[in-house]
Amino acid sequence: VMLSDNNGVVLEARSLAGDRELFERVGLTPGGVWSESREGTNGIGTCLIEGRPVTIHRNEHFASRNIGISCMDAPVRDATGQLVGALDISNCRDDHSAAMGILVQKIVQDAARRIESGIFRKHFAAHRIVDANLAGGDAALLAVDQDDLVIGATFAAKHRFGLTDACLEARRTASDILGSEAAPSLHDSERAVLRRALAQAGGNATQAAKDLGIGRATLYRRMEKVGLQRS
Repeated sequence: VMLSDNNGVVLEARSLAGDRELFERVGLTPGGVWSESREGTNGIGTCLIEGRPVTIHRNEHFASRNIGISCMDAPVRDATGQLVGALDISNCRDDHSAAMGILVQKIVQDAARRIESGIFRKHFAAHRIVDANLAGGDAALLAVDQDDLVIGATFAAKHRFGLTDACLEARRTASDILGSEAAPSLHDSERAVLRRALAQAGGNATQAAKDLGIGRATLYRRMEKVGLQRS
């Protein structure tokens, strides 16, 4: 198992002791360079060039010294969706079939998604994260600020919702991006604010008013205006 940077340089590699000698001999170790320009068709380099998951099975490798190895790779992207590396699982066993490669490829993709999700959640740790994954999951996450404006999106979320950097800079709402049919209104927004304040104050109107920076009488007037009953 290896992780490379976006230039194909292996940053970290882990393998069983029995396989390590072969991997070290072909350069599948930290510091090894697996860019496509240097090694030709290979798992890491081709994955980085194409920006998508790839499987390079044995003799599909360009260099003859690598034809005994099968490589399953998935791209890894940062919190802005930029390609920063590749996650690779390589196998040198004779019994490694193409069918097994399909299963391993799924494992690699799932692991890459978890890495991307972790990077995104850490980067936007101070904000609310909206998980927009469908069945199967593809790390489609949105970062939303306190005003429900989307300030970040993973590569998968950008692809799913047709978002560009310009869209994010324009600060669209999460409800707009996720396809909410209801148009926002001041009435609904004020009602939501009052309900949240009351909930956080455990129903205590005096405390809720204090938290909102208004008087209790003003709180009651606004509650009446938006149709909220006093408890």
